[in-house]
Amino acid sequence: MRQLYLFLFMILATCCASASTPEEKLASLGLALPAVSAPVANYVPLVRVNSLVFLAGHLPRDGAGHVITGRLGANLDEVGGAAAARQATLALLATLKAEVGDLSRVKRIVRVNGYVNATPEFTRHPQVLNGCSDLLVAIFGDRGKHARAAVGVSSLPLGAAVEIELIAEIE
Repeated sequence: MRQLYLFLFMILATCCASASTPEEKLASLGLALPAVSAPVANYVPLVRVNSLVFLAGHLPRDGAGHVITGRLGANLDEVGGAAAARQATLALLATLKAEVGDLSRVKRIVRVNGYVNATPEFTRHPQVLNGCSDLLVAIFGDRGKHARAAVGVSSLPLGAAVEIELIAEIE
């Protein structure tokens, strides 16, 4: 499995090498940012304090806008969990872009907190969250390297497979 992740990361890095802006890197990967989703409860999607943007937890959604659900260790495998983490990351980036106008303004991804809907026996939460981290590094290079926590939880809103929050520094 580790070899598969390394292989996929190398493909991501190769595809992105010729692109210059984060948006071009996304396009070179065949990815597009989704529409920004409205919050599912009483909170705002982000708070900006000086040069830091604190993004609320985002859920993964499929192309039709439906929440990607599942529980790691029960009805969802690690690869499916990593794919859900990538989708949540695209949602985060869409919200960030809506706030700052251009992802090239991202000076650094500071921190990622990821919550994995998992059984008590599942222990590969970091590998699931690599779906997020690998994508951020592929898009932003060294500016995408970040501090991170990957935590397993017994449930998430709307039955989501993962929920991810992010802190970014903006120029």
